[in-house]
Amino acid sequence: MAPPDTAAHPRDIVLIVDDSPETLGFLTDALEQSGFSVLIATSGKAALNVADRITPDVVLMDAVMPGMDGFETCLQMKTRAAVADVPVIFMTGLTETEHIVHALESGGVDYLTKPINIDELRARIRVHLANARSAQSARAALDAAGRHLLAVDGDGALRWATPQAARLVDAASGTNEGLGAIAADIRAFMADRAAGSGGDTLVIAIGGTPALNLAFVGAIGADEFLFRLTSATRAAGDALLRQSFGLTEREAEVLLWIAHGKSNRDIGEILGLSPRTVNKHLEQIYVKLGVENRASAAVRAANVLHET
Repeated sequence: MAPPDTAAHPRDIVLIVDDSPETLGFLTDALEQSGFSVLIATSGKAALNVADRITPDVVLMDAVMPGMDGFETCLQMKTRAAVADVPVIFMTGLTETEHIVHALESGGVDYLTKPINIDELRARIRVHLANARSAQSARAALDAAGRHLLAVDGDGALRWATPQAARLVDAASGTNEGLGAIAADIRAFMADRAAGSGGDTLVIAIGGTPALNLAFVGAIGADEFLFRLTSATRAAGDALLRQSFGLTEREAEVLLWIAHGKSNRDIGEILGLSPRTVNKHLEQIYVKLGVENRASAAVRAANVLHET
C-alpha cells in the first residue's frame, strides 16, 4: 500500500456527494488513506443537510444525480454563508463543453471526468485547498475589522461573504437564512447593472419596509464584485441617538440594537464585539441615559426613534 499523502492537513474534511455506492467507497478509501477526513452524501438534499451541520474544506460533487442534480446542489450551497466559499470540484462523465460550463457557472471551481484518477484528484484538491485558505485568511481579516462585505459574480451568485454580513441579514430579516434571504434581490440588481440600467446602490426591502443598503465597492477579479452591506435604518438611528443622548458612535450602535430587542449575544455577533465589551458599552449608556437597566434604555431609545 502506498504511504499516506502527508500534504493533507489532519483537519481537511472532504464531502463526497454521489449516488453511486461504488464511487463513494472507492473515493472514501483513497482519500482516507491520503489523510483526509471524509463525509459522504448520496443526494443533493443530504449534502445540504450535512453542510448545514459540518463545514467541509472541499466538496467533490457528482454532476448527475436523481432528484436534485449536482449543479442545483452547488447553487444552493453558494447561498449559505457558512459554505459559500468552500471549493466545489465536479465529477462528471459528461464531457460536452456545455456541461463543463454549467458546472463552473453553478459555482464549481474545477471538474474531473470519470473514471477518476486519484493522483490527479489529490493534486487538484491540494491546489484548491491552498487557494481557499488564502482567500479565507483575507476574509477573516475583513470580518475581524467589523466589515459587512460580500462578493458576487456577474450573474449575482454569491461568491463569499463575511460572517458579519450574514448576521446583519439575519438581524434585519428576523430569519436564519443568511444571505439566501436577499439572493434574489442581488441577482436582479446585477442583471440591471449588466443591462446598464442599475446604479451602485440598492435598497432592499423586507416585509415591505426598507431594511438593508447594498453599496458597490469595486471589482476585485475578472468576475467578482465587492459590496458593502449596511442597515437601511441604522445610520439615521445612530445619528439620532448620538445627538439625543451624547453617545459615542459605538454606544449608539449598541443602543439601537437594544431598541430592536436584540440580546447582548446577538449584538456582539452583529457588531463583532465580545460580550464583555457589549456590557461595558451598556454601563456607559445607562449612565448617559440616566437609567438602571436595558428595558428602560430600550424605552428611551424607542421614544426618540419613533418621534421621527
